Amino acid sequence: MSNKTMSMNRRDFLGLGAAGAAVVGALGLAGCAPSAPAEKSLGETGAATDAAAASDWLGTEPEVAESDIAETLDTDFLIIGAGTAGLAAAGAAADLGLNFIICDKANQVPETREYLGGVDTAYAKANNVEIDKPKLLNELTRYASGKCNQKLIKMWIDESAEYVDWVTEVMKDQGKEVMLDMPPAHATGGTDYYVPYVQHLWEPSYVPPMRNDVIAERLSGQGRDILFEHEMVKLLHGEGTVTGAIFKTKDGYKQINAKNTLLATGGYAANPVMMRALQPAAVACCTASSFNPTCTGDGIRAGLWAGASKDIDAAPMIFDRGAVAPGVDAGYEGTDEAAVFRGNIFQENIGSQPFMKVNRRGQRFANESTPYDFVCFAATYQPGGVWCQVYDANMMDDMVRFETVGCSRVVPYIEMGMTFDEYTAASQESGILMKADTLEELADMLGFADQDKENFLAEVERYNGFFDKQVDEDFGKEAYRLSAIRQAPFYGCWFGGSLLTTIDGLRINENCQVLDPELNVIEGLYAAGDVSGSFFSGNYPEYIVGVACGRSSVEGRHVAKLLAGTA
Repeated sequence: MSNKTMSMNRRDFLGLGAAGAAVVGALGLAGCAPSAPAEKSLGETGAATDAAAASDWLGTEPEVAESDIAETLDTDFLIIGAGTAGLAAAGAAADLGLNFIICDKANQVPETREYLGGVDTAYAKANNVEIDKPKLLNELTRYASGKCNQKLIKMWIDESAEYVDWVTEVMKDQGKEVMLDMPPAHATGGTDYYVPYVQHLWEPSYVPPMRNDVIAERLSGQGRDILFEHEMVKLLHGEGTVTGAIFKTKDGYKQINAKNTLLATGGYAANPVMMRALQPAAVACCTASSFNPTCTGDGIRAGLWAGASKDIDAAPMIFDRGAVAPGVDAGYEGTDEAAVFRGNIFQENIGSQPFMKVNRRGQRFANESTPYDFVCFAATYQPGGVWCQVYDANMMDDMVRFETVGCSRVVPYIEMGMTFDEYTAASQESGILMKADTLEELADMLGFADQDKENFLAEVERYNGFFDKQVDEDFGKEAYRLSAIRQAPFYGCWFGGSLLTTIDGLRINENCQVLDPELNVIEGLYAAGDVSGSFFSGNYPEYIVGVACGRSSVEGRHVAKLLAGTA
């Protein structure tokens, strides 16, 4: 057991790595003018839909003739998706001796999001970290405005420590040691949040092999290979039951009959038709893509075709890191499936630092010291859905003082010698990070003119006054996260949101069983991870760092244990 706290490497902090960036860039995941928010209605499936476009995103369930089936397999447990949730399920299923098959439509395991939340783990106890479980349950419920299944959240809280223990044993053979992230405890943004230390990762992080790779290799060693390039076409279903699925493969259609089926196919961030219909607020503030391009909502649509219900309200995961050039609007460019975000920097991490941020009129519009997506949503009330972040030559010292929470935490990297040029390499190389010797020159470079430029210069002076007084009279940002903008050179960059994933999905109970519109269990069908719902609503709880991968993993593992009779 390690008594160390987390010591992350630069590659971890500066993004998901060159490989991830190359995939995003190669697929042209870029977007422009925001679409008009669509009117939504509650469909018969329990899904929130654009009344005019519901059929566009849901479509009609495909028909596959029996004569077109080239191969048929049988199994007790079919796992569809080899990401975080699916591999957690498969890992447990293999250890428990279940007869299972795991498939994925990609040709390899997706890159791992390393951070993983676990509550009251052995590593937390070794560091004298105590988690108030009821308070954590109610904090997550508050984030969701009560639009959640508290028993499902409690299941993650209660079973997460066991999964962290399991992963730690699996990672030991790779020479990786578990670390617990323990940033200083403090109130944030003038508001009291519960910020428990639940985030774990295995060092060196974001250096292959990562968690999902290791689990996949372990499965292969147990004779349980993943069936790649298996694209689910539809579920096999009857009245209130699911009995497997049909897949499109390079060798034709394959039918896999299963007593139990787990959907672990991810969300729908890579499906612009679904995003426009179900998440207009997210589209209106995003400029960049940081999602897995295979997450196109396949599992959600297949589940709905099979009679499932979906969360009514949207829940995106958006980080405030979609750096773009001056004049670029948030939202999609293009129509239908071809729509893309315009920004080509999938995450510029400095965007999450609480420096002064202004709109196109040169005015502050929100407290900058809040969870990542707050400023993104606030920007939907501003011209173009974007904002400009400004700071001066003292930015590195400022960021040490800011001591942010989660993956924007910069202090460990500065201690390891990270420079400003390394930190902002993506925006500098793209030519969109502006640098000037005077504020007047910076304003011109950022596109401020006439009254907007006067507003900008006056706002900087006003903000400097707040720093001097150590009081933010406009938005109540805490004093230690104020900074002066006086020392040349001066820097500025425009941002929108970077879309990571969607976390509203099929409604499930605390055993991850998929529910129909009357909240009856659909026999034989389970969902885990981002394809499932009932956990989040409205936004992602940034200050409970690692809960996304944590809940996905624990949900997948719980299903396998349930089927084995050990849950």
